[in-house]
Amino acid sequence: MGTQKNRGQTVGRCSRRARFFFARHAPRGVAVLGHSPPSVAHGSGLDKLALESATPPHGLSGVSLTSSEIARSLPSHAVTSFTHVPFPHLASVKVREIFDLGDALLLVASDRLSAFDVILPDGIPGKGILLTQLSLWWFEQTRDLIDNHLFPDQAGEFQRRGLTDRDLQLRSMIVRKLKPLPIECVVRGYLAGSGWSSYQKSSQVCGHVLPPGLRQADRLPTPLFTPTTKAPKGQHDAPMNDAEGVALLGAERFTTLQRLSLALYQRGHDLAARAGMILADTKFEFGTDASGKVFLIDEALTPDSSRYWPAESYAPGSSPPSYDKQFVRDHLLALKWDQTPPGPRLPADVIQRTQEKYLTAVARLVDGVRA
Repeated sequence: MGTQKNRGQTVGRCSRRARFFFARHAPRGVAVLGHSPPSVAHGSGLDKLALESATPPHGLSGVSLTSSEIARSLPSHAVTSFTHVPFPHLASVKVREIFDLGDALLLVASDRLSAFDVILPDGIPGKGILLTQLSLWWFEQTRDLIDNHLFPDQAGEFQRRGLTDRDLQLRSMIVRKLKPLPIECVVRGYLAGSGWSSYQKSSQVCGHVLPPGLRQADRLPTPLFTPTTKAPKGQHDAPMNDAEGVALLGAERFTTLQRLSLALYQRGHDLAARAGMILADTKFEFGTDASGKVFLIDEALTPDSSRYWPAESYAPGSSPPSYDKQFVRDHLLALKWDQTPPGPRLPADVIQRTQEKYLTAVARLVDGVRA
């Protein structure tokens, strides 16, 4: 493993390796919300907040970046805490921090990495930027299906509230204050993960009876809505059937979320296919305003909330390679870790390769859909 100093130097080279990786493998330019290298992201936190005048990041004002420019926007070290944001801190939710802006919330995506519901000691440099920018892009692609929690004109909102630090802008969203609904809306289009495990035992997935003879990673006859509970911190989400969902939300609200989730999955699947990717499954979260109107909240169709496979290597009968953090999970499983805190440290090569997976997913999706 080497000394901590050497380890830090190795991890610090992640973004440079990412730029080299993209120079060789990236698709043509990518339309992603991003900007030039951050000015203040160092070590494990945001060392200071730049309050001087700054130009809004590209993307926040609708300007496209190339994939190499995206890679250059990433910090050299994982940013995992935000101690100088000048607004009241409301909560930490796994990889995000929530701040109170009075009439709105500031959601900040850190570079922290969770696996098996444990926050690992090492983050992935720039992961929060990539997830935020991809979510913003997906919100734009789906706004005809459902309104989302974003305030209009994010760049203007940042400037108006004095949030001019570029790294902070790139990993943040200013959103409406909504009431989150107590359900995780999972949609499965392919037989993978826990769904495959369940099918092997009972020929069912979350109460849905499936035809015999399906293979791992087979496409399902029709996408399945398989919601789960929102478990308290430290506990695992549990599957719920339709009757439990109706009892929790009421028949009309449950049916609405089912319809919206399936429509959003289909949009994501169709656009991913244009980029040479398969959206195997995903998870959505919804919230309501005072009038009861439903909004799409949290993140949308990112590698953290979704399972993406490269279409060119898709072959049912085995577990396809993916663009999510399964690579990290496989590494941790090989360590025989008991999946309780504290989590083990990650080697520099695992951090680097995980960052590359996130970068590749963003580049293929956004550039592939534009092409």
